[in-house]
Amino acid sequence: MVAAIREYPVTTSVVAALALAAAILLLLVRTGRIQLPTLPTAARTDFTHSIAVYQHMTGTQFEHAIADLARRDASVRTATVSGGTNDRALDVLLQLTDGRRIAIQCKRYAPSNRVGAPVIYAVNGTYRAYHRCDQALIITTSSFTPDAQRANAELDHPLRLIDGRALGRWVSGGRPPWGT
Repeated sequence: MVAAIREYPVTTSVVAALALAAAILLLLVRTGRIQLPTLPTAARTDFTHSIAVYQHMTGTQFEHAIADLARRDASVRTATVSGGTNDRALDVLLQLTDGRRIAIQCKRYAPSNRVGAPVIYAVNGTYRAYHRCDQALIITTSSFTPDAQRANAELDHPLRLIDGRALGRWVSGGRPPWGT
């Protein structure tokens, strides 16, 4: 240790100063003399509130809300809602500024209902060949069954599965699910 101090006096002095500053800060926080900033209560509960709002929408409202959420991202050129009867597993079509096309299937489910493997198969069967998209996402307010996750993992080009938790992070300002 003494050899290291002699060989690198500036580096060891900086490291020692940082360690001392961290120890003092920890002591001040533990004694209550300094309080670290925390998120306001509204921001901490926003995740649960956001998902509840989405769960109470109609299917069409949810599709429009996802398109609106996508439009917040600067990389999205257009977000077109195309869901409805016989939509061939496409509810929102994104055109990104880099030219990629992304198909989104929206599933607004109660927490007790989960997205199953048939939805995975339907989206996988249409997003490339029929809709000419580069990528596909399934976004749900709920979660995916183990069979759906397994079916997706076995695909040559797995879909991006966005469950309620991931949706909540996105809604709260997180990265969009098509980000690189």
